[in-house]
Amino acid sequence: MLCLSLVLIVLDNTVLNVALPTLVRELGASTTELQWMVDAYVIVFAGLLLTAGALGDRFGRRRSLQAGLVVFAVASGLAAASGTAGQLIGARAVMGLGAAFVMPATLSIIITVFTDPVERARAIAVWAGMAGMGVALGPVVGGWLLEHYWWGSVFLLNLPIVALALVAGRLLLPESSDPSHTRLDGAGAALSIAAIAVLLWGIIEAPVKGWADPMTIAAFVAAAALFGAFIWWERRVAHPMLDVAFFADPRFSAASAAIALVFFALFGSFFLFTQLLQFVLGYSALEAGIRLLPVSVVMGVVSPVSARLVEQVGTKVVVTVGLVVAAVGLALASAIDAGSGYGPLLASMVVLALGMSLTMAPATESIMGSLPPAKAGVGSAVNDTTRELGGALGVAVLGSLLASGYASSMVTSLRGLPLPTEAVTAAGESLGAALALAATVGGAAGDSIAQVARVAFVDAMGTAVLVAAGVALVGAVVAAAFLPGRARSAAIDDGTGESAPEALTLAAEGTEAARAPA
Repeated sequence: MLCLSLVLIVLDNTVLNVALPTLVRELGASTTELQWMVDAYVIVFAGLLLTAGALGDRFGRRRSLQAGLVVFAVASGLAAASGTAGQLIGARAVMGLGAAFVMPATLSIIITVFTDPVERARAIAVWAGMAGMGVALGPVVGGWLLEHYWWGSVFLLNLPIVALALVAGRLLLPESSDPSHTRLDGAGAALSIAAIAVLLWGIIEAPVKGWADPMTIAAFVAAAALFGAFIWWERRVAHPMLDVAFFADPRFSAASAAIALVFFALFGSFFLFTQLLQFVLGYSALEAGIRLLPVSVVMGVVSPVSARLVEQVGTKVVVTVGLVVAAVGLALASAIDAGSGYGPLLASMVVLALGMSLTMAPATESIMGSLPPAKAGVGSAVNDTTRELGGALGVAVLGSLLASGYASSMVTSLRGLPLPTEAVTAAGESLGAALALAATVGGAAGDSIAQVARVAFVDAMGTAVLVAAGVALVGAVVAAAFLPGRARSAAIDDGTGESAPEALTLAAEGTEAARAPA
């Protein structure tokens, strides 16, 4: 039931992307409005994660999960009924609000239900695999619905799933919360929301405005100041929302860095691969989504296995190897050319998915295992926030590298052709615009423009994925240098604040106490 709720939230991160061309026709949305249909969800979602996780710890994680699902369902209905782009943007923002309460609750409830560290690690591995599957399933689900129904169906799909999750949640899930019931840290919550939202806005707008634009620089400076104020406040308040001392534990900080860097590679590469499949290889949105499905299959199969590998060789080895394998997958993608076809891309994606499957689950378990169970909600929120920030940065950085490399190549290639300056400039802005120009010109000249554009895109993509491979290797170095080889034996908190005997000992003895839900 928790995985069902998780997939619903993750899938909505990507399901709208394939509907954007339809929304241009149906709602008359501008390019800026299309961007905010996607970004409104991401900014509200990521900005509220820490606060939502803390509220779940304080008032109850099941209650937080179910409240978030209700908000998400209502907003989904409003999104489907939207008659203007502005209404849809507002509905997407409210969907992000609901999602912020759902996602951290799913992981924190897993921590309280699976108290045996071995079972908990395996449950987290399944959870992480489902999260990865949700990312890849979004384009497939969205593409299929758009081919058979109207665009609002991508939102109405959420309603029956939420109804099932609400009923099953009441029947299956135990309630849990922080037994100390400390006061809420309102100032910390406000500072964290502002800091994350401003940082995300800067990351999202940087490729559009330019990384050196005064507005972009101002956003990053303001975000740094807000994060500094948040850390200062959390160090002095009696009951902090997020105890910054947690970051002194390398199980927490190094694993968080690994999660951020691996999602940088995942979201950034998927942004490039989706365009490659549609614009270069000529697949429709649904056909492109189907060809991304092997990533979901690999993650679904390998992620649970990663927990068993950790039991044998330790977290450090599995996470480090996973990041190196992911880097190899990205390096394979850099060798793709305009005539390669789908096969080389498939090989690259399978290797990348294998590496990510080995990384995500052990790193997530390391984060959650380093925290006291009473703070499971905040710990889950940190894990989720690093995913969102890493993913957004991956799309922004790799997208910028792609755009600059492609534009430079196209302007050089088209300069000698008898084309209007405006047409050359437009063709340099995107591969889609270049293909439209080629169709307008027609004949051999049009075919030549299209081929030049595809080659320019693939060359620029090769540079971008090599940067992503380098980022994954940096993550491998961080994991090898700072991530402990194995987790320390942790005491079980039964939800009352009392500690049971060490879980590993209980698991070895096979007692029921090691398996009992909190």
